[in-house]
Amino acid sequence: MNIHHIRNATIVVEYAGKKFLIDPMLAEKGTMPPFGTGVGLPPAPREDQNNPLVSLPTSIDNIISNIDAVIVTHLHPDHWDEAAIEVLQKDIKLFAQNEEDVTAIKNTGFQNLEILKEDTIFEGIQLVKTKAEHGRGEILEHAGHTCGVVFKHADEKTLYVAGDTVWYDEVQEVINTHKPEIIVVNAGDNQFLVGGSLVMGKDDVYEVVKAAPETKIISIHMEAVNHWTLSREELKSFINEKGITSNVLVPNDGESYSF
Repeated sequence: MNIHHIRNATIVVEYAGKKFLIDPMLAEKGTMPPFGTGVGLPPAPREDQNNPLVSLPTSIDNIISNIDAVIVTHLHPDHWDEAAIEVLQKDIKLFAQNEEDVTAIKNTGFQNLEILKEDTIFEGIQLVKTKAEHGRGEILEHAGHTCGVVFKHADEKTLYVAGDTVWYDEVQEVINTHKPEIIVVNAGDNQFLVGGSLVMGKDDVYEVVKAAPETKIISIHMEAVNHWTLSREELKSFINEKGITSNVLVPNDGESYSF
């Protein structure tokens, strides 16, 4: 497999001969409002900075070229934005987490949608929807539902894309059940000024390492939207202190890994 980190949670996964685009945020730098300024939302860091904070590392044409399917873990705008809606072919195969999200995406013109389930098969590849918790406690009322996905195929290592989740017992359960050899975690410790982490921070990443010590872990969703609180450099320093630099990869935007 090849995992090409684009920006934030956006990755292109080539797996068993098929090419998946996951959580596309394709907007130009600074063209979206910052998180924390919406009605009913708590304040967030860097509310004076529009999203995305950084440009795409390559052209949109390169990102969407020859994509076989799109997976949208949830509809927050840093995972599914107006730019993606505009540029993607409306007949492309697209997976979403539930009927509500499928309906919302269908209403923007997409025609070939399917609810991601625990036993989804696409072109011989098993796709397993996994549970995710987009924070802890009361902030979940704002954060809403999301999911992750496990990829399985006889010719490939098992891949777990955890999605927007903190470390909790269901992540442990996915690791125990599916024994992934590669795990992609969203680990920018994004949060509002109240309510705590919405995704993994460095301590969550450490829990993943302890749960899957033989696994390669790729940390993304970093430094791209205004409410990030964990930098790549801080995470690299942490994994160095813990002696787990061989376990955790911290890619820059545009970097790729093959396994």
